[in-house]
Amino acid sequence: MKRRPKLLRIFNRDRPLTRSRDRSLNVIRKGSSHSHWRDPYHLLLTVSWPKFIAIISLYYVVANALFALAYLAGGDCIENAHPGSFSDAFFFSVQTMASIGYGAMYPRTYYANVVVSIEALAGLMGLAMATGLMFARFSRPTARVLFSRVAAIAPHNGVPTLMFRAANERHNQILSAEMRVSLLRDEVTAEGQAMRRFYDMKLLRSKTPIFALTWTIMHPIDEMSPLYGLTAESLAETNLDLVVTLTGLDETVSQTIHARHNFVAQDIRWNMRFVDIFSRMPEGKLAIDYTHFHDVTPV
Repeated sequence: MKRRPKLLRIFNRDRPLTRSRDRSLNVIRKGSSHSHWRDPYHLLLTVSWPKFIAIISLYYVVANALFALAYLAGGDCIENAHPGSFSDAFFFSVQTMASIGYGAMYPRTYYANVVVSIEALAGLMGLAMATGLMFARFSRPTARVLFSRVAAIAPHNGVPTLMFRAANERHNQILSAEMRVSLLRDEVTAEGQAMRRFYDMKLLRSKTPIFALTWTIMHPIDEMSPLYGLTAESLAETNLDLVVTLTGLDETVSQTIHARHNFVAQDIRWNMRFVDIFSRMPEGKLAIDYTHFHDVTPV
């Protein structure tokens, strides 16, 4: 019989998990010189839309303010602008950077023409980069997949089975959808070394040709399962993390999309079963009640 590695019990409930509740990596990296600001393209692609708009707006204001100071340094170099007026220089910079050119204010000296030339080039480059970032953010394929907040363990065909739900929130289909579940947990090797191990979990059905509505994912807890032999108490004491990944082809944009979710030990309900959310309407149509999508009931 294959000897199972010793599990590392975690009695400190305050220990951080590999992934936080918002699915981001909850790890402090020491000795790494990487900074988000050293990779601005990736930062601008991954931040939320409000932060993205705020960063672009801040860059726009700061750039125009710097050029306004450059115009003021040249003295009275803008026609029809009040001498020493920062607001006139700022709005002249806005007109120049955006290539508006109303004609009320225009450069009157050689110095101003040089600054205008530099700003026009900067404006063209900034517009190209902002347009490319906006297109990249809009064209990036995304999935709207709803995962159940909890997972449940209940008998299925006489075998204890881990189950959770997934649903496609869009009114389209995900083709050739594939679900993968991996278990992460702390273990101690025979030499006494603590380590974090990955286990691929076998599913009763890991692929579906069409994912349009809901999908109940099942993992039988048999002798080959990494959960075999665990009880509700031992499961709660283990720093366990179930990582779920879904990949498929969005039929609307014909691009590969992916979604991910994770469950920790506290999310697993023992001897519970998901509530049935399917019903038949009087006219014969099938109805799905998503208000009970996350609900479980005792076996």
